[in-house]
Amino acid sequence: MKSPLVSCLLSFFVLILSAYAQTGGRGSRNNNNTTINSPTMGIPDRGMGRAMFLSGKVVVDDGTLLTESASIQTICKGQRHTETHTDSHGNFSFQFTTRLSSSSTGMTDADASDDMMNGRAQRDFRECELQASLSGFTSEVVQLSSRLNTFESTDIGRVVLHRMNPAEGLTISATSALAPPRAQKAFEKGREQERKAKWEEARKSFEKAVQIYPRYAEAWFELGRVQVQSNDLDGGRHSFEQALIADPKYVSPYRALSELATRDKQWQEVVDLTGKLLALNTVGFPDIWFRNALGNYYLQNFPAAEKSARQGLKLDQEHQVPKMEYLLGLILVQRHQYQEATQHLQQYLQVAAKSADTDEVQARLAEIARLSTADGASAAEKK
Repeated sequence: MKSPLVSCLLSFFVLILSAYAQTGGRGSRNNNNTTINSPTMGIPDRGMGRAMFLSGKVVVDDGTLLTESASIQTICKGQRHTETHTDSHGNFSFQFTTRLSSSSTGMTDADASDDMMNGRAQRDFRECELQASLSGFTSEVVQLSSRLNTFESTDIGRVVLHRMNPAEGLTISATSALAPPRAQKAFEKGREQERKAKWEEARKSFEKAVQIYPRYAEAWFELGRVQVQSNDLDGGRHSFEQALIADPKYVSPYRALSELATRDKQWQEVVDLTGKLLALNTVGFPDIWFRNALGNYYLQNFPAAEKSARQGLKLDQEHQVPKMEYLLGLILVQRHQYQEATQHLQQYLQVAAKSADTDEVQARLAEIARLSTADGASAAEKK
């Protein structure tokens, strides 16, 4: 029997998963899952600092294409900050504001203290590093001092990603290279129409691509995405299934089908689909570990739910899925592990400080404290 503590969370988690699916947990995206970045240009730097407009490209060491947006991070004196995200080709650009040291600018200690009090971080590019962040990969760390020698717009070159572990399942289908030119042309036309939110035109282009080449798994997948966008859920489900028939090792359709199953609250299907994806690729998808944990939670398989949530937390170093902390806390409540449950809910409040559900989490913490006290009193009476 479910505790009153968690009975109202189903719809909440489904909404969170839906939002995550639309954004991938990374920045603002357009309808083709390409991150939209609009660096502010022409705004003068405050104080004694100068602004550089940095650009570069993220590449994979084995030459494969980047199929997801990577975060671009700077690390200055141990402080990590996400500056922007790559586009669909791995390119990135952002405005980096640097504040020269007091010895080179004539700034006094009082000036520096005033800057800090007013929230203007003092950053010297000579003390900063840059890296890319993408689940399943480790990044080359770029020392900005070794690549920059000017305060003008600067291309820092390539940032190389290395795969963490070999994975059988990939986010790109091997069938794409076998598609005939006419099918590839229709596919690329559909992608361009997708980017412009021309859904009906895109649907026709993807349908043409799969008619020419029925084993075109990526075209089936994109057709499914367009159909779901147009609220044709049955059509989308069929297209995703066709993508898996064409290429069973192509992981993206598993992800899409699990999103539909979550929307329908088909928890056994959620567990089955996410389990198949994770069997193909264990390192690339912290959100899939979360979804697997959620499915097991509602099936009341709490040991499996706990195992998946813990694995997801290991992978989610950037807290792209902050609800993982929340869910693990609720799982531990079911297992009467109140102290650790409290720790994870408190951690959730830290990593999701601007979340709208702060009051709700505080109420959960109060109820956990009450349950813990009641359990302690019951145990004392039995002695």
